[in-house]
Amino acid sequence: MSAATATTPEPAVRARATRRRRWGRLTFWHVGCLAVLVVLLYPIVWLLGTSFKPPYEVLASLSLLPKSWDLTNYPTALEGIGGTSFWQFLGNSAIVAGGAVVGNVVACSLAAYAFARLRFRLSGPMFAFMIGTIMLPHHVVIIPQYAIFQQLGMVDTFWPLILPKFLATDAFFVFLIVQFIRGLPGELDEAARMDGCGPFRIFWYVILPLIRPALVTTTIFTFIWTWNDFFGQLLYLSSPQHYTLPLALRLFIDQTGTSQYGPMFAMSVLTLIPIALFFLAFQRLLVEGVSTTGLKG
Repeated sequence: MSAATATTPEPAVRARATRRRRWGRLTFWHVGCLAVLVVLLYPIVWLLGTSFKPPYEVLASLSLLPKSWDLTNYPTALEGIGGTSFWQFLGNSAIVAGGAVVGNVVACSLAAYAFARLRFRLSGPMFAFMIGTIMLPHHVVIIPQYAIFQQLGMVDTFWPLILPKFLATDAFFVFLIVQFIRGLPGELDEAARMDGCGPFRIFWYVILPLIRPALVTTTIFTFIWTWNDFFGQLLYLSSPQHYTLPLALRLFIDQTGTSQYGPMFAMSVLTLIPIALFFLAFQRLLVEGVSTTGLKG
């Protein structure tokens, strides 16, 4: 047997070994991803299954699917609790979340435009101070804010949850939009200024249409964070007719009597539906906004 014949199988052997290693890595990667997916989806599947369980089975069984299906949980959840229907809770949440979204989009975009494009005295220190508030714990300002709103007679109304958003108090979103605006070419402002546009018209006709991905990102995160907020709403809302959905879920837990766990989990599922629909509707723009924020044009 010649030397050429003896060495011919080696490339084929190496190729098969390479393919086996590649398939092994891919298999390990996919198994790992599936395991992470199972861990992430388990609470959601458990929530869906528990929403159909009878009360005695909720705490007695940890199985994902109910042994006996109770279809009355959802009608009971829609009827509401404490004399208030689910639809009123939903409307209250929509008012608070919608007001917060409008306030953050309007105020944060204007503040970001001022910091990114306008030149005024102490703009640098003011921007640094604003960025510093991101590291300030929210609990530090709770008592002063509550005292202010109490003196204004706004406690047990939606105003304490909406009004601060119109004052650009969320520094994270201001910083996000500032980074996006700084990535836009400054020649656009110069061209608009040569055509006779002032600062407001430049913002309205030039900057605002180009920062849509950043505004969509602000909208989505503001909506989700406000919709799921519990502590702030618990602090300012005391009447059941003003309760939002997170506070309404708390009414199903009775410390002195029988807790309605089935309707509570059913209402939890109904509470998640608007968030899922809102995210799916703006998912593409959210990814675009996050991926392009801070890039130079």
